Amino acid sequence: MLNLYEQPHLRGEEFSRRSFLQMGSLALLGSGGAFSLPSLLRAESAAGVGRSPKSVIMIYLVGGPPHQDMFDLKPNAPSEIAGPWRPIATNVPGMEICEAFPRLAQLGDKLTVIRSLVGNQSGHDAIQVFNGHHPRNPTPSGGWPQFGSMVSKVQGPSDPSAPPFVSLCYPCTHGPYNEPGSGFLGTPHTPFRPLGPTRADMTLNGVTADHLADRVSLLKNFDQLRRDIDVGTTMEGLDAFTEQAMGLLTSSRLADALDLSKEDPATIERYGTGNPKISIDGNGAPRVPQSLLMARRLIEAGVRVVTLNYSKWDWHGGPNNSIFKREQEDFPIFDQCVSALVEDLHTRGLADDCAVVIWGEFGRTPKISARVGRDHWPQVNSALLAGGGFKHGQVIGATDRIGGEAIARPVTFGEVYASLYQHLGIDGATTITDLNGRPQYLVEDQSSPLPELS
Repeated sequence: MLNLYEQPHLRGEEFSRRSFLQMGSLALLGSGGAFSLPSLLRAESAAGVGRSPKSVIMIYLVGGPPHQDMFDLKPNAPSEIAGPWRPIATNVPGMEICEAFPRLAQLGDKLTVIRSLVGNQSGHDAIQVFNGHHPRNPTPSGGWPQFGSMVSKVQGPSDPSAPPFVSLCYPCTHGPYNEPGSGFLGTPHTPFRPLGPTRADMTLNGVTADHLADRVSLLKNFDQLRRDIDVGTTMEGLDAFTEQAMGLLTSSRLADALDLSKEDPATIERYGTGNPKISIDGNGAPRVPQSLLMARRLIEAGVRVVTLNYSKWDWHGGPNNSIFKREQEDFPIFDQCVSALVEDLHTRGLADDCAVVIWGEFGRTPKISARVGRDHWPQVNSALLAGGGFKHGQVIGATDRIGGEAIARPVTFGEVYASLYQHLGIDGATTITDLNGRPQYLVEDQSSPLPELS
């Protein structure tokens, strides 16, 4: 985790190992020596790693959104299945979504709805959303890295002033809702987390000169230790890769992307705002529409992958907490911020370069419970795609008359991930070596990209 805001523990020329590791994996100290960010950048250059501008924004709807109330409505089903919502037409003939999403309905030609996502795990666990691997399947030592960590490993940064992977996910008190981490890839490929556990120390108004001076001193000290050179040596004369590493640490471009005060107020209003300090239901994520705006700004700053979590969608019902009451609260805000993001992809020339995927860990039960809720339903799920140069204005797959099972074109998490990797220019046959020296494919079951998106 890159922590630009926590003060390092320095005593004269000494520094703590913990403080150094918090610089965003600039060093991985092991028995075989030290690997710094400059050395990793140098190795990347030697390997000829490509600098594709392609990117992905992944939005996790915490707790499992109700597919049959959002993108797969069943108006002709019995009332205990259908619920009160009715479908409305989009700007694509024959393509319908929930009436609570009028803005998205006008962008139907820029969206793909997957109604037949199968193979979902059944518990509240974000792991499959973030890495595409079912938690019951065999797991390599150290665990599967999440998608952004895989991309970081395979492609590295696309811009020296921006990390390859940024997480805007707020920590949830229910542990399984949180991102699974970098797995067997370890510390060098953990995301930069400006809104993570240390967010209370951050202002999102850039990095002060004092903070940057501390980080320059810290890197100096490490380079002096690693290179065994004199204490008085300055940053002058260090090679281009060390300068590149310092560019990443001190980038005003990255700080500016995180500073929404630099955004047009009208744009902020178009996305909407929420309180990041209020975790929905106490253990979910905050309902923060501006996270989607910040994700777009980070993509424009050169980040390859941005992940974020949004609100809490685990609607089992109960006193004054019926699923439909909660949907009335969440759906309009979701419609506003997602439509704003999709519009920006097109008006700002990002529609071909940036892909967006929105999904949760499973669907919800067809039958509405006595508590006026829908429970966990792993049999089928929905997902929403935008951008990425994909062919849009379509629905992929179908479910039965009650939204309980896929009856046409079942889609797996592996196929969606294969499509995202292909968009980034990464071959689905690519492997990464795990901690035991075994090659591991990026995509579960070596799945192929969805041909419908081409």
